[in-house]
Amino acid sequence: MNVRRRLIPAALASALGLGALTACSSDSAASGNTDKFDVVASFYPMAFLAEQIGGGHANVTSLTEPGQEPHDLEISTQQRAQLEEADAALYLKGLQPAVDEAVGQTGIKTKIDAASLTHLEDHGTGGHAHEGEEGHAEEEGHAEEEEHARDPHVWLDPVKYAEIAQGVGKAFEKADPDHAADYKKNTETLVKKLNGLNGDFENGLKNTKSKVFFTNHAAFGYLAERYGLTQEAISGIDPESEPSGARVRELQQEAKADGVTTVFYETLVSDKTAKTLARDANLKTDVLDPLEGITDKSRGDDYFQVMESNLKALQAALGAK
Repeated sequence: MNVRRRLIPAALASALGLGALTACSSDSAASGNTDKFDVVASFYPMAFLAEQIGGGHANVTSLTEPGQEPHDLEISTQQRAQLEEADAALYLKGLQPAVDEAVGQTGIKTKIDAASLTHLEDHGTGGHAHEGEEGHAEEEGHAEEEEHARDPHVWLDPVKYAEIAQGVGKAFEKADPDHAADYKKNTETLVKKLNGLNGDFENGLKNTKSKVFFTNHAAFGYLAERYGLTQEAISGIDPESEPSGARVRELQQEAKADGVTTVFYETLVSDKTAKTLARDANLKTDVLDPLEGITDKSRGDDYFQVMESNLKALQAALGAK
């Protein structure tokens, strides 16, 4: 899947003002001024939607390179030019502040904020208030809500991702009415597949020995809520934040109380903290992919394949019957 991208010479990419192409990007090199519906997506989950819904009518590029941690993205001058030349921008407000700012400053006609197409919630680090913490949590509730705001990781819940897909499809139909019928058909196909994925997760996680799983950062709040699980994150929404010693000790105790067997880490950020916790608590480690990008290390070539891999990893860790 990466061969096509490597065939584009670096000099040519620079001359065209290209940002990174997504793993599912189209053959067209330029992000704007093509004879197709030109869409600039903020990162992989948005680019995947645009490709699936746009089909052969859309030319999709991504502002985030495969393998790049999307939270860290800074927008270059060339990428700002990309946005100005595109027919539409598809992004998820709240995940990448630099993208939010850049999109807001452009004159692009069609701006599609995926966060506005579903309901975002405040998950924090996941889990629940522990004994002795309730008063503290109550006092600082408002401050915490401002600190980590709303959880943007909605694409990891197939149901919410389907809601977003439907909104994106309607936006494409309105922006490019000549191909509205195809966008509508493609959206229906995608939503059907997402509904099927939701069914796989429901059935696969219905009967498990444990309902608690540990993750490197709090990306799986929506997934946990959807399937009756409890996510306990070492870090918060920001994968680069360092946990306190108290948080690590708390997780060690909870692992024993809730029968946790595995600490999950991901491929785009350091696994050091997760592996240290696992070693100290005598737990296993495995990958639970937040699907912020597809790389050679990903357990699958696209959203659906990686999500099925995530399901298998959760089943193994939680003791699915």
